[in-house]
Amino acid sequence: MFSYLDIGLKFALGLVCVIVQINLLGKGNLAPTSAVDQIQNYVLGGIIGGMIYNTDITLLQFVLILLIWTLIVLIVKFISNHNQFLRRFVTGEPHTIVQNGQILVDVATRAGLSASELSLKLRSAGVNDISEVKRAVLEQNGQLTVTMQGDDAVKYPLIVDTVIDSTILELIDKDEAWVMQNLKTQNYQLADVYYAIYRGGSLSVTPYPDHAYPRK
Repeated sequence: MFSYLDIGLKFALGLVCVIVQINLLGKGNLAPTSAVDQIQNYVLGGIIGGMIYNTDITLLQFVLILLIWTLIVLIVKFISNHNQFLRRFVTGEPHTIVQNGQILVDVATRAGLSASELSLKLRSAGVNDISEVKRAVLEQNGQLTVTMQGDDAVKYPLIVDTVIDSTILELIDKDEAWVMQNLKTQNYQLADVYYAIYRGGSLSVTPYPDHAYPRK
């Protein structure tokens, strides 16, 4: 039997679940930056929208399904944050599409980016002459990040979530031994690093809170 009270309670629980997921999992689903953020939105919206008006789904079943989905997303997020291979599978990775004015066609086609789409993204970034592009990166959310030639103030994200970006190493003509030596000089280990950028020939490190001060 159709019940406005039942619908109201499901609406309220759905809202609480959305708020809890945002607070527990971060703000990624507000502005999705990866496939898992987008899927999280689709599935949660489908669960709430598809079950609110279904009188065959009891309030308890509705709550259990919301809890199961939240638990699944939490597990995937946790594992992907601690496993490099799963992180790449779940969230993907950025691709260098243009380097030193040259389009890396094989990379672009593997990423599913057509010439017309690349042209549109470059124009949207204010690029009129591709030869002036030092580096263009297709991010996980499909956006194109462009660095122009002659930009000496570029800050390169070299380490993200304890993972060294090998493409950046190639770009700045360094190797992992150089990174590890820089971290050792600053009394950090790779596991301490939340974010590190290459700037002015050196490495600027932002550690995790537990390692806010260099190891002694």
